[in-house]
Order: sequence, then structure tokens, then C-alpha cells
Amino acid sequence: MTVASTPAPHWGQSIINRLGLSGRRARRKFFWGLIFVSPWIVGFIAFTAFPMVSSFYYSLTNYTVLQNVTKFLGAHNYTHMLQDHFFWTALYNTAYLALFFVPLNIFIGIGIALLLNAKIHGQAVFRTLAYLPTIVPAVASAILWIWLLNPLYGVINGLLGAIGISGPGWLASPTWSKPAYVMMSLWQSLGNTMLIFLAGLQGVPVHLIESAKLDGAGPVLRFRHVTLPMISPMIFFNTVLGIISSFIYFTQAYVITSSAGIHGSDQLGAPLNSALFYVLYIYQVGFNFGDMGYASGLAWVLFVVIMLLTVILTRSSGKWVYYESAGR
Repeated sequence: MTVASTPAPHWGQSIINRLGLSGRRARRKFFWGLIFVSPWIVGFIAFTAFPMVSSFYYSLTNYTVLQNVTKFLGAHNYTHMLQDHFFWTALYNTAYLALFFVPLNIFIGIGIALLLNAKIHGQAVFRTLAYLPTIVPAVASAILWIWLLNPLYGVINGLLGAIGISGPGWLASPTWSKPAYVMMSLWQSLGNTMLIFLAGLQGVPVHLIESAKLDGAGPVLRFRHVTLPMISPMIFFNTVLGIISSFIYFTQAYVITSSAGIHGSDQLGAPLNSALFYVLYIYQVGFNFGDMGYASGLAWVLFVVIMLLTVILTRSSGKWVYYESAGR
């Protein structure tokens, strides 16, 4: 006796069934849902998806803003980066910024959060003061630091001179310019980092701290074995944000290096390209030199680098990030 087999549903019908749209009422709800989210969909296609696809195409051409003729070059723009000295300089400067900024941002942010988590008089005032630099606009911050770090009449060198220390050239020195930008970045970002860690510290279960005290653990051991694992998701989050913000660092470097008052030159990345960060170089190639094809290639390399670093951090997070819901 042969039993007739039930025919497999069409792939389109299968998708409809999985989405729960088999009924007329469900399809109507789905239709109106698309209508309501259509402004976001249109905006995403127009301002994110289309520019990304266009930039990838332009990265394979010699496209410039002022010329109508565009020639397809294939991978020439990408292979040219290997011989581009400025590309490697910009990549090194950006990696230097990330290498020093990210760990310092994490360590100092945790330290400030621990201090502001203590039950002291005027706690709200100190928290507000610690967060204030974050709300200062980037351009205003850059102008402020030009004044503070001026090697001749700057406030910081003036204070160092008052105690007998000869201050460095800071933004006017190829040796000290990158440390100066690390310091500026920390000042601008520590407020947000501290706030995230402060929220994490307030979420540490009190009974775990009390249990550690009963077992004889001191403040250092309690922090190492209780507090630090509990705030490890915040460490992971701030690390990813810190890496991304380091690799897209632009505004302060652009404002400062395009101001002749700090180093006597209006060359982007001055002095001696020591402040030529990656996104600043993309801007220089695309808008100063007009080579949008090569600038698009540089932008895609930046996208791939950030994506790889994020994937590596995410894959490794299972070994050092504690998630309470995972039962680890």
C-alpha cells in the first residue's frame, strides 16, 4: 500500500509561515508595520546602504569630484596603499592613539567611578564635575587645548615652569604631539566611561561583597574577585567603543592642525605628519586632493580593520567577560 507524501511547501509559502503571515489579518498587520517603519527603511537605504555601496564602487575607480570621466581601476587603489608612505604613517599614528588611549580610558575610568561610588558629602557635585568635559563640543575643546598646550604661553607649561620643570613642545613637537592628543581624548571621553562604570558598580550585588568580607577578603581581593568580574561587560563595552573612537578620531586633530597659531603651518597632520590620523588622511585625500576613489578605498580599509578588531574582541570575550545570566 503506497502512502501519498505531502508535497513540500513552496519556499515563499515557507517564509510566510515562519513569519506567521498565513492569515489575512496577520498579513495586514505586517503591511502596516512596514508602512510605519518605512521612514527608517528609506533613510537607511538613502543615507547608509547606498553611500556604502557607492563608496565601494568608487574605491575601484579613479573617481574625482571635479571630473566627469571615471575609469575602472580594479584593485589598484588598494595595492597603491602598500607603497603609500602617508597611509602607513596615518595607520601608525592612529594605532598609537588607540594603544595608549583605550587602556588608560579603562583604568582611569574605573578609578574615577570607584571614587564617585563612595558615600561622601557632595557626591552629586563631584559626579557632575567629572562628567562636564563630555558635553563640551569637540571644536571648543580643541580650541581650549590649543591655549592650554601652547609651548610659549600655555597654562600647562606655565604651571610646570613654576615648579622648575621645562615644559615640552606638546602640539608643536613631533615627539609630544601624539601624547597630547591622547591626553585630550581622555579628558573628553572619561565622563562617559566613568558613567558606564558607575552604573556597573551600583549593580554589583551587595550580598557578594558581604560574603567576601565574611570570608576575610580585603578591599583589593574583593575588587579582584567580585567587583571586577561583575563589571567585565562594561569593560568589554568601553573597550569596543574606545577602539572605534580612536580609529575615527578627526575633529580635534583637524581643528588644531588647520590652525596656524599652534605650529606656524596650516598643513593637516602637522608637525611633520605626527598628527596625521587615519580619518584626517581620508579627508585630506578626498577633499584636499580630490581623489575620492582612493579616499573611498582608505575608508573601506578602515571599516575592515574596525570590524576585525571588534570580531576578535567579541570572540575572546567569552574567556574574560562574566555574564550572570550565563551562569558562569
